[in-house]
Amino acid sequence: MWRGGAVARVLLLRRASFAPPPPLQQQIQHQFLQSSTARSSALPFTRWIQTNAALRSHGGGGGAGGQLDEFGIATGAEREELEAKREGKKRFDLDPPRGSFGTHDAPAIVESHYDVRIVGCSGGVGEEEHDVTWFHLEKGKTYECSVCSQVFQLKVIGVGGQPGADEHH
Repeated sequence: MWRGGAVARVLLLRRASFAPPPPLQQQIQHQFLQSSTARSSALPFTRWIQTNAALRSHGGGGGAGGQLDEFGIATGAEREELEAKREGKKRFDLDPPRGSFGTHDAPAIVESHYDVRIVGCSGGVGEEEHDVTWFHLEKGKTYECSVCSQVFQLKVIGVGGQPGADEHH
C-alpha cells in the first residue's frame, strides 16, 4: 500500500518538474517530504526540480539576463581561447617550435613564460627523426639531447618564475 502511494507521489513530483507546481501538487510534495523514509531520497530530486524551474523562469541560465552568448557555457581558459580565436589570435601556442638544428654555438631557442619548461626533442626531419625524448629545460642552462646531440636553451619571455607560483587558491 505504501509503495503504491509513494510511486504516485513521485510521478506527481516528476510532472511538477515541467511546470511550476500548482497548489495541490505543492501540498502533496510537502506531505511526501514529511515522511522520514521519503525525505532522504526525495531531497536531491526536489532540489533538481527547484533548480530547473528557476532556470526556466530566468531564460535558461548563463550570461546576463539568463541568455547564453556565442560561447555557450565556456568559462576560464576555454573561454579565453575562444575569444582570442574570434579575434584571429592564438591564446595557447601548442605548435612545436621549428627552426635550425641546435648546436653548442647556436642552440635551439625555446621560449617560456616561466624559468623552467618541459621540452620534447624529436631529432631532425626524415631519417634523422627519433622517438620524442622529454626533459626539463631551465633558465641559464643548456641541454643536449642524449639521442641526437641537439642543444637547447630557454629564453624567458615575460616575468618568469616557477610554474604555478602565480595561481591563487
